[in-house]
Amino acid sequence: MSKPDRYTVLLLDFGGVMTTSVWDSFADFCREKGLEEDTVKRLFREDPSALADLRGLETGTLKEPEFEERFAKRLGLDDATDLIESMFRGMLPEESIVTAVRAVRARGFKTGLISNSWSTSHYDRDMLAELFDDAVISAEVGLHKPQPEIYRLAAERLSEPPSSCVFVDDLRENCEGAEAVGMTAVLHRDPAATVARIEELLGIKVPLEAS
Repeated sequence: MSKPDRYTVLLLDFGGVMTTSVWDSFADFCREKGLEEDTVKRLFREDPSALADLRGLETGTLKEPEFEERFAKRLGLDDATDLIESMFRGMLPEESIVTAVRAVRARGFKTGLISNSWSTSHYDRDMLAELFDDAVISAEVGLHKPQPEIYRLAAERLSEPPSSCVFVDDLRENCEGAEAVGMTAVLHRDPAATVARIEELLGIKVPLEAS
């Protein structure tokens, strides 16, 4: 299949797209701590102050130790040591998506990351350099999804208009943010379905293993 003129860039979220489910990792953490498995999810969805702290962490205005102390109290935990690391421990690379990104880049498309980051230390920088032409990480740029500026920044760094970008994320609001600036969004739910949609939009076939 030939590459359509419309799309030249594939942009992806990190946690929950390039990796296994963030929510599953949070549920594992909750079970480990003796909490109901949806406790973390409910806090972020129902407690505005918890969400505000998360946004502060993602944009670098709230430091990790302070966030960990605050969030441990919300969870009713006495020990905040390595809280963030523990919450993300269950996330593993989503190999089919990683393979797809390698294949897309090998075929001449530009690739990029747009990630709302809790901690810049949990990224494998060598892997990011291998897979992506550029990485926009919220805590490093002071922006977060779904702010329109973060999507525009990612496109600008790759010297392409937003209309040339396909963006993949596992949160609907982040996909809506990308669409608001003119990108085409793919809501990630299942790796096989996401890869098939990427193939359809970019007009390529992704092999089972990247060459």
